[in-house]
Amino acid sequence: MNRRADSRLEDIAAACDAISRYIRRADMDDEIVFDAIRIRLIEIGEAVKDLSVDVTDLEPEVPWKDIARMRDHLAHRYFDTTHAIVDATARHDVPLLAAAVRRLLGDASSKA
Repeated sequence: MNRRADSRLEDIAAACDAISRYIRRADMDDEIVFDAIRIRLIEIGEAVKDLSVDVTDLEPEVPWKDIARMRDHLAHRYFDTTHAIVDATARHDVPLLAAAVRRLLGDASSKA
């Protein structure tokens, strides 16, 4: 894996960690928490778009294209964003993504 991919994966991991902290800090009904999580999901989508197919194919269970599409929706249709979807994504999907990214980063460091 190249350095750029490692950097993007680290960006994703950092955003996932931040989302986990935000959820522990306050309820999703808090508009600041919601906005913070939404922007981190956008960051994740941007980073995912920079990953090559060679990298994403290593974790085929992760819906990489859906993550990128969600980024586009959150960035361009922010007025049409459902709290329930962001909440479910943050609580259920982000931990799975974080685990996949940790595996990818672990694989990359073991090959270095």
